[in-house]
Formats: sequence, C-alpha cells, structure tokens
Amino acid sequence: MPALPSSPIPAGLGQLVGVIPACHKDLPGLLDRFRRLPDPRRRQGRRHPLAFVLTLAACAVLAGAKSLTAIAEWAADARGQVLSWCGGT
Repeated sequence: MPALPSSPIPAGLGQLVGVIPACHKDLPGLLDRFRRLPDPRRRQGRRHPLAFVLTLAACAVLAGAKSLTAIAEWAADARGQVLSWCGGT
C-alpha cells in the first residue's frame, strides 16, 4: 500500500481548476488581511513583516511551490516588482 501524501496541497490544487487566475491587483486585499494578524514571532531576528512573508508564501504556493525550500527558491527568484506587490520594500 503506498504511503499517503504528507501535504494536502496537491489535493487542494484540484479545486483551483477553472478558477480565474489572480493578478497583482488582488494582492492589496490579501496584504490587508495579513496585516491584521498578530505577529507571534519574537522581536529578535525579525527581518521582514509577517504580512510580507505570508503573502510571498501564498504566491509561491499558488505558483506551484510544494515545500519550504521551494517557497524560498521562488522568493529568491522573484523580480523586484513582484516583491513590491507582495509588500516588500
């Protein structure tokens, strides 16, 4: 019997079939919602605002990233304009 996948992401991607793709104009609403979340991280070591990190991760996952490493690689390869849309400075 094959092992079950450890991530529900592939199963959830099937729900996105036929959905109109989001564009960068939709990100301000996402950023606004993430900015309302309390940041549970300690102050020491914070490099980026939580809303930026979450928005960047959401975009990476929607682009096909399936692991933390893939999210980090996607973010490292993202153009400056994309980072700006995600709330980066």
